[in-house]
Amino acid sequence: MLEQFEERMQKAYDSMINDFLTIRAGRANPHVLDKVKVDYYGVSTPVAQVGNVSVPEARMILIQPWEPNLLGEIEKAILMSDVGITPTNDGKAIRLNFPELTEERRKELAKDVKKRGEEAKIAVRNIRRDANDFVKKQNKAGELNDDQAKDYENDVQKMTDKFVKQIDAGVESKSKEIMTV
Repeated sequence: MLEQFEERMQKAYDSMINDFLTIRAGRANPHVLDKVKVDYYGVSTPVAQVGNVSVPEARMILIQPWEPNLLGEIEKAILMSDVGITPTNDGKAIRLNFPELTEERRKELAKDVKKRGEEAKIAVRNIRRDANDFVKKQNKAGELNDDQAKDYENDVQKMTDKFVKQIDAGVESKSKEIMTV
């Protein structure tokens, strides 16, 4: 009966983890380009679908478009995105060189990670409220007795606690990754 709410909590957690992939921690990670879209014949297309994205070195991403005429479009899309790195175009490929993060920037990113973690916790708590409302409605309608309703509410709280713990662990892990020089 509560599976739908657990599924929604899992999606909130997964969404946070996917957000974390787009935060660059000083190392090159092709996921920072996930939200960058290129105008490809009038269609907004992810960079990974218009060329080969690879990481030849720890601090560099190499983008080799399948069509050379897309170099300018990819470069423009990266400049307009919030990646925060200026692309280098050599006429055949685009290179993104990731500089070493400053201590100040690391702290800023760690704060952002915590903020995103809090947003995920809020989402989980909202789902808990929805689940508790659902149980109360079932109880009022006579489909559940008071003891069953209490048991379900306890289950919802346990589920919420489990996901809050997972979110905290994810935030801690990403913060540690960012703060590691």
